[in-house]
Amino acid sequence: MNSSTIPVLVVGTGFGCRIQIPALRASGFNVVGLVGGNAARTNERAKANGVPRAFTDLDEAIARTGAVAVTVATPPHTHAPLTLAAIARGCHVLCEKPFAKDAAEARTMLDAAERAGVTHLIGHEFRWVPERAMGARLIVEGLIGEPRFVTFTQFTPYLVNPLDMPEWWFDSGAGGGWLGAAGSHQIDWVHTWLGDFASLSAALPIVTPRKDGAEDTYVFRFRLATDAEGVVQQTAAAWGPPLDMVRVAGTKGTLWIENNAIWVANRDGTRQIPIAQDLALPPSPPMVSDDPRQKTPKWQMLRQIELPPYTRLCEAWRARIEGGEPPNTVRVPSFVDGIACMEVLDAIRSSAANGGALVKIEHRMS
Repeated sequence: MNSSTIPVLVVGTGFGCRIQIPALRASGFNVVGLVGGNAARTNERAKANGVPRAFTDLDEAIARTGAVAVTVATPPHTHAPLTLAAIARGCHVLCEKPFAKDAAEARTMLDAAERAGVTHLIGHEFRWVPERAMGARLIVEGLIGEPRFVTFTQFTPYLVNPLDMPEWWFDSGAGGGWLGAAGSHQIDWVHTWLGDFASLSAALPIVTPRKDGAEDTYVFRFRLATDAEGVVQQTAAAWGPPLDMVRVAGTKGTLWIENNAIWVANRDGTRQIPIAQDLALPPSPPMVSDDPRQKTPKWQMLRQIELPPYTRLCEAWRARIEGGEPPNTVRVPSFVDGIACMEVLDAIRSSAANGGALVKIEHRMS
């Protein structure tokens, strides 16, 4: 199937409009409809983003547009029913993270996709961030030997004002919380660099002046199947300048990211490692939306961060749908990776609910 003829529906009028629509178009898809929960809002945002049709029912949208692919960017508790509805219609699916409400639901989604023979991807677009992709390549090549200790630490002011975000972000029942929103990316990062998680101990604090609701902070200490150990800790409620540190110590050296660059220290000294040309990202597609939300400084900044790697994700999806291979060596994230991530998220929540108790992780695909 030629990419220009792949009709795709976008389900979700927030991230779906801001990132998925321009990334899909830049990748050669034909966005034929927008699906949302509120008819008036969905119509308005479809027009603002140049999407020809708006719907509130996914099944109707597929039937009336002939779409063969669907992206899902709605609150997490709706991912499974929407994904299963698309698969039942034979559509290829790109689902956002956090993938599902838990690993059991995630396995149901993978089983349905495999039985239907559709191409299934999950929205871990940051695998294509150049320094992250380069770091994965260097670790596989053995530049630092066997990884033994890793730390991921981040302070960001993203949620210092909860009023800036949709209500569901702070509703645990809807799949909200910073753990699912950002922790899923960190878990995928550790997983793609270093392998499967074996056990962990975790806490889910709240730093903003709220007494209840979903967490804005997470911390977990882990052991991997390789016996490497590490800590991941991140808060989105920290005033002041951001702090972002990623460092991996191995038997032959240490690798870290600093100012969007890869650094390595070993017996040969300390040096910056150039990013391979095949890992370069495309420029952000030009703004074509009349949506006023997308013109604020905050959303413009997020667009620059998210849109280039998301374009690569959509290019990989298109290639798989057409029966080909993506243009570079970054491992494409599928529903299998969604399950692996959900298993760790389940373990973190279980540990936090039990005072930081150690939880072992058993990986089971079905």
